[in-house]
Amino acid sequence: MEAIWSQNYDPLNNAFLSTLFAALPVVILLGFIALLKIRIHFAAICGLAAALFVAIFFYHMPVQAAAATTVYGAAYGLFPIGWIILNLIFLYQLTVNKGLFSIIRQHLASIAPDPRIQVILIAFSFGAFFEGAAGFGTPVAITAAILMQLGFRPLAAAGLSLIANTAPVAFGALGTPIIALSAVTGLDLLDLSAMVGRQLPIFSLIVPFWVVWAMCGFRNMLGIWPAALVAGICFAVPQFIVSNYHGPWLVDIIASICSMIGLIVLLRFWQPKTTWVLPDYTLAAETAAEIPKKEMIRAWMPWMLLTVFIFVWGLPYMKATLNSISAPEFKVAYLHNMVQRTPPIVPVPTLELPTKPEEAVFKLNWLSATGSGILFAAIVAGFAIGFSLKELLKIYMETLWRVRFSLITIAAMLALGYVTKYSGTDATLGLALAKTGSLYPFFGTMLGWLGVA
Repeated sequence: MEAIWSQNYDPLNNAFLSTLFAALPVVILLGFIALLKIRIHFAAICGLAAALFVAIFFYHMPVQAAAATTVYGAAYGLFPIGWIILNLIFLYQLTVNKGLFSIIRQHLASIAPDPRIQVILIAFSFGAFFEGAAGFGTPVAITAAILMQLGFRPLAAAGLSLIANTAPVAFGALGTPIIALSAVTGLDLLDLSAMVGRQLPIFSLIVPFWVVWAMCGFRNMLGIWPAALVAGICFAVPQFIVSNYHGPWLVDIIASICSMIGLIVLLRFWQPKTTWVLPDYTLAAETAAEIPKKEMIRAWMPWMLLTVFIFVWGLPYMKATLNSISAPEFKVAYLHNMVQRTPPIVPVPTLELPTKPEEAVFKLNWLSATGSGILFAAIVAGFAIGFSLKELLKIYMETLWRVRFSLITIAAMLALGYVTKYSGTDATLGLALAKTGSLYPFFGTMLGWLGVA
């Protein structure tokens, strides 16, 4: 049996230099993207290469362990995370190919003529739905496009969509950020979901007011305060309940649906006294015609099926049943129980409480995975809206080709994250940030923001 490798958080015997080298992969990744304008998937691969270089030559991580960590991280990036994204985009492409998404857009635009309410309904509530269903920039792109078709200028549409997206983004595409955080840190997924869900609701209450205030000022925002309040409450309350009692998968989807329903019900009984118009706002040339109820139901049906399938897939009994059928686990060779964290990251080991080596087990729960639930929902929806099996296969392959660079990026980014975890460079950065004292909330938040960006 090979010896266990113990991490060293100051391999250069100089905390400053060790921190600089630990930060090198992040600097290269962000520098390539922001300064050199290199495509993200290539920048992610370069960041991964830098992380491996630092881990092997400066932190003296065994080469076999470093290679195994890379494969392990990339595999996790593709499954379950890439699996979720691929099947979500597949479902979205089905609705686009049948013209159903344009019906949804017309429906949302026809509900309220006031742009202040439109920005809440579309950028906040509907955008949150797509953040929960697809994430990865999709909600901002979609809602900004809808707002532009309604007459908003491009810069305003994009900026307002970005502001509105701050409420749901922590849970991302079916909880992907929380799932990834759980995998990297080893913390319990449901505990993380609950803690995030206890912090966010207060901000979710604020965001509808904030986005309207940013668009038209405080006084004009007061004119639609009932709409902002209802949208915020109907989002924040389900956000808290679902994240604490179900998990991270459906938080944004259920909260956004409740927010849209609450706002639509309110608008049946209340309308702002005056319709406010932006100085640079012009009504879209194409006005929304009356949409037949049958077509509206057909347009929304794929997303309702998605919600039902993901809810069922998230039930503990369902997961246990599917896992009992097939859920193979693989201990990663040269890595499982071969890396050990050291103080001060872990307590000083004693005879009673020795330090446990880091586990590395890849779980291929292909039946109970959230992405599989999405795929089944997409297949059922595809047949329901008129696709043949041959057409579904064709669109699926087109979707796979469309998202190929996204999958490479996700795999490389997760591999980078795993290399930093198992090599100990993440601990070096954490210890350095901890020494900033009262400035830690700023630097910690900034690092998290850069990671998301």
